[in-house]
Amino acid sequence: MQAIREFIRPKGKSVRIPIPSEFRNVTIEILLFPATEQKSTTYDFSDFTGKLDWRGDAVKEQRKLRNEW
Repeated sequence: MQAIREFIRPKGKSVRIPIPSEFRNVTIEILLFPATEQKSTTYDFSDFTGKLDWRGDAVKEQRKLRNEW
């Protein structure tokens, strides 16, 4: 089943909806409901932050891990 989703902001009491040719001569259902504003999702990573107390050569350890592959 194919669906078409379109967001419009009506300025009056009527709205013109263009119907694609593949939907002509078939029964279609039209739903109208107000769209909510899409808020950007932000994540709070404060629970995962911290400081690692590293004693050693980080580059040497990274190369060692890569060589394991």
